[in-house]
Amino acid sequence: MKDQNVFQLIRTVEAFTNETIIRWTKAFGHQIGISPILVLYELKTKGAQKQTQLAGSLGYTPGAMTNIANRLLKDGYAKRQLDGTDRRIVRLMITEKGRQLLKEAQQKGQELREELFSVLTENEVRQFLMIHEKLLQNIKNDGV
Repeated sequence: MKDQNVFQLIRTVEAFTNETIIRWTKAFGHQIGISPILVLYELKTKGAQKQTQLAGSLGYTPGAMTNIANRLLKDGYAKRQLDGTDRRIVRLMITEKGRQLLKEAQQKGQELREELFSVLTENEVRQFLMIHEKLLQNIKNDGV
């Protein structure tokens, strides 16, 4: 019975995540997906990085990261930065236009989260948070 419930839980979480991404994409209004936004967030929070670093930290294949980077470069949301000591090293960095796009994306995400989670009571929010923190801690401790 527990295995069936865990399977149902996984399916429900995946469906919720997919529906959330679809709603965010429709509401955002820019023709850009969630993956480039996640890359922009990494660049904003951690600074300029090589594409291989970004791919590794975000779990993208090198090919997927190349496509995302090319899109960000083409649209002016990111630019290439050459290393001062080794010109073979090229990093991707966020531009001001990219920062503005990221700010809009985060705002739309916040509005969507408030809407989606408004059906939960304060107690349900606390339980939801506690469960997710416990699962996250388990992943970090065990490397699952």
